Amino acid sequence: MEAYGLIVEPSRSIPILEEADVCVLGGSCTGVFAAIRAARLGARVILVERMGCFGGVATLSLVNLWHPPLDAFFDRQIIAGLTTDVMTRLSKRGAVRVKERNVHDFWEFNSAELTIELDEMVREAKTVTPYLHTQFAAPYVGDDERLQGVIVENKSGRGAILAKSFIDATGDGDLCARLGLETYNANQIQPSTTCAFLEGLSRLKGVDLGNLVQEHGAEYGFPQGFVWYAGIPGSDVIMLAGTRVSGGSCADASYLTYAEMEGRRQVRAIQDILRKYAPDTKLTLTTLPARIGIRESRHVRCAYQLTKDDILEGVRFDDAIANGTYPVDIHHSDKPGTTLMYLDGTQRYSCPGRPTEVSRWRPEGSANTPYYQIPLRSMLPQGPYDNIVVAGRMIDADQAAHGAIRVMVNLNQTGEAAGVAAALAVRSQSGNIRAVSVGDVRNELASGGSIVL
Repeated sequence: MEAYGLIVEPSRSIPILEEADVCVLGGSCTGVFAAIRAARLGARVILVERMGCFGGVATLSLVNLWHPPLDAFFDRQIIAGLTTDVMTRLSKRGAVRVKERNVHDFWEFNSAELTIELDEMVREAKTVTPYLHTQFAAPYVGDDERLQGVIVENKSGRGAILAKSFIDATGDGDLCARLGLETYNANQIQPSTTCAFLEGLSRLKGVDLGNLVQEHGAEYGFPQGFVWYAGIPGSDVIMLAGTRVSGGSCADASYLTYAEMEGRRQVRAIQDILRKYAPDTKLTLTTLPARIGIRESRHVRCAYQLTKDDILEGVRFDDAIANGTYPVDIHHSDKPGTTLMYLDGTQRYSCPGRPTEVSRWRPEGSANTPYYQIPLRSMLPQGPYDNIVVAGRMIDADQAAHGAIRVMVNLNQTGEAAGVAAALAVRSQSGNIRAVSVGDVRNELASGGSIVL
């Protein structure tokens, strides 16, 4: 964002709102799960979220599906913890539909019900104090050059939260960036998508929506992309994800403003295309997201960068804290369609209006990878501050690795690991997360219901 000069803000005293063991910035499922895990280890936790509810992409951005907790061959469960816990809770309300043996879409859930369920889970974690509608503004570094707190703003004004350890789950690495830690952007940032809930789309007959948009999109200034959608249990409403906003990072305020407005414009363009070229279709736009779905913005430089080979070859790490099977999924910013690289060695380039291009990235007959792992060291930022850990889509990963690990089921696990690591650091009195025993983190994750392989 361009600056037009400088002004001097007078110094002022800022009241301390809270003092805690762990402060979590960002209330997506990643951040909520981090807070709950830390609280279960006895930590006093402050959970800060700038929007009006928890859940992030799963609730605010309307993306209502998670990939399976099973290995790539559907032979054994490799993911559990709070991800499966919350789906079990939602299933009791008829708010989840399971799609067996589907590598992309295993749980389809009701985002509104998840919103309320996360409220309940935060309330049940007795030592978590939540702050909604509260914006992180700046870090507070003490005279000892140690990160001691964060400054936030909300309806009550400006205040400080002091803590011993910190979890940056902002998605964009905001705390790390404002501390001056090294961050970076991919050469081609994956585009963002504005989802929408539409009623009547499930009754679409004899029309291929993706082909229709691809054929007539230029007439409405619609970028070439990829259209997909998911159902909502017990409802005729469909979640449509067909928009594509490319060209910048949503960690920049000006670009984020553009992206939000452009995404909504594209939702309307899809409706207009259907009204003109499939006039018998009766659609009603029922819900727009509170926030655009961001696949990628800035990354934080950490002790280790996860790579494409780590993912596709299923490299095992002694500090592994998460397992995953979601394929390398690249929504291109420089051409239409998506490229998917699966752990069974196959590769698919899909673009509406064209035959899917199927090839192999691994030779036929080679051993397949049942799952990959995410190491804790990819969540520990480089730099002078040892009491901070990152969780979510900004962890250190190259472009292809990010395409696999960026989905919610994977990132949920990074949140749980961050919460455990931060709580153990506080328990040691130092707050130094880097000094925490990896074995202790893995043991606590396992004893808390996660599957650590």
